[in-house]
Amino acid sequence: MAGALVAVVVGGPAPPAAAREGALWGAAIIAPGREGIVGVVGVEKVFEGAVLTLTAPRGARVTGTPLAASGYRGSVAAGGRSATYTVTGAAAGRNRVFPFVLAVPADAVPGVRLSGCSLRFTDARGVPRAVGRCSVTVGLAGPVLTRPLSGVPLSPRPEVSGTAHPGARVTVRDKDGREVCTTTAAPDGTWACTPGPALPAGANRLQAVAALNGVSAMSEQVDIVVAPAGADQ
Repeated sequence: MAGALVAVVVGGPAPPAAAREGALWGAAIIAPGREGIVGVVGVEKVFEGAVLTLTAPRGARVTGTPLAASGYRGSVAAGGRSATYTVTGAAAGRNRVFPFVLAVPADAVPGVRLSGCSLRFTDARGVPRAVGRCSVTVGLAGPVLTRPLSGVPLSPRPEVSGTAHPGARVTVRDKDGREVCTTTAAPDGTWACTPGPALPAGANRLQAVAALNGVSAMSEQVDIVVAPAGADQ
């Protein structure tokens, strides 16, 4: 799976009222082609033989159960359709967060909430003790600034370019949050724009923000130096 693991524990949308009152709940925002962590809460008491099951939303799959604590055993079903944590002994941790790693396909559409993610907690006899749902929203991979290069003296209106999710609206801002330029990423993911007002001479910093279908992501910041007007470039 491309990219680093994006850890989002109990992130994403706020839980509904039922979840706040004790039902199982978990959420994450995961970019296409990436993995992220859904942190499940709402298990108020654990006991030997109890099982917590997460069923993955349609289009995604579970790839891991990373909880490393005595008294719990994680397991992922074949194909990643679901995964479980089983209480194997004297497990501690009232109101513990149970992490499940989910992978979102590379062709998932940013901003879409994947349906079908569910949670179930049963006792040693398989009797349900709690149920709930999980919210998995397709996020947006961070854009990349490829130009200008850091450390190279620039003209007041240098071309700014990089890559982002195709169709994303890309806005470049300076160190003070002022908009430098804006554009839309092409179908191949490339984008480029030129500042309208000239950048002030001296040290500055650029950062790109991509937005699409209600989700957004930021690039790393690039330190730049703008040469005084009239200086040779």
